[in-house]
Parts: sequence; structure tokens; C-alpha cells
Amino acid sequence: QVNLVESGGGLVQAGGSLRLSCTASKRGFSIYLMGWFRQAPGKEREFVAAINWSGNGTWYHDSVKDRFTISMDNAKNTVYLQMNSLTPEDTAVYYCAASQDGGIVARIRDYDYWGQGTQVIVSS
Repeated sequence: QVNLVESGGGLVQAGGSLRLSCTASKRGFSIYLMGWFRQAPGKEREFVAAINWSGNGTWYHDSVKDRFTISMDNAKNTVYLQMNSLTPEDTAVYYCAASQDGGIVARIRDYDYWGQGTQVIVSS
């Protein structure tokens, strides 16, 4: 079993920054890929960014790739999402996810474990 705990969400003004964290408790399970997804009210969950466990491969949705940075601290089993230049369109619940076998980084069903989500609200 892999347990994911997110933190770092909150309320920020447009143009501001937040850093989300996700710590994985994996008790001997291997993880190949970590991802961040988000879900805005009334919308489907969408891919934001992903990183492989070794940290040498990253992927981004086009809408965030010049503003968000995903990174990994293997010593802490923690993945981060640094979000800069936030806009109200970034308002959503952000979910961390882990994939044991990889696959298509933006495909929800390729992820095996999910965190509980952390709310990000960007005011105009």
C-alpha cells in the first residue's frame, strides 16, 4: 500500500506563488512515476505535471509548463509542485498520484494511488 499526503494549498492572489508537497509512504512498494492533477468545480480532473521517481524526467501540461515546476526529493519521498504566476484559472483541488508501472503520464487510470487533495484558490 502506498499512502500519499499532500500539503501546501491555500488562498493566494493572482500573480502569487504556492508550493505543494506530497509525501509518499510506500513501505517497500516501488514507485515509477509521481504526478499532479487538478480538478476545478464542475470540470473533469486534468493532468498538471509528472516526474519519474529518479527525478530525471519531467512532463507538463502546456498551460503550466512556463509557470510550474515539479521536483523530487528522494531522501524524503516527497514530490513538490512549485506554482508561480498563478491565475484564477488555476483554482482547483490539486491531487498527488503515484504510478507503480508508469505508462502515459497524463492518463488518470495509469496511476495506482491518490492523495486526498489540497485546495488552491487564486483570487483576482
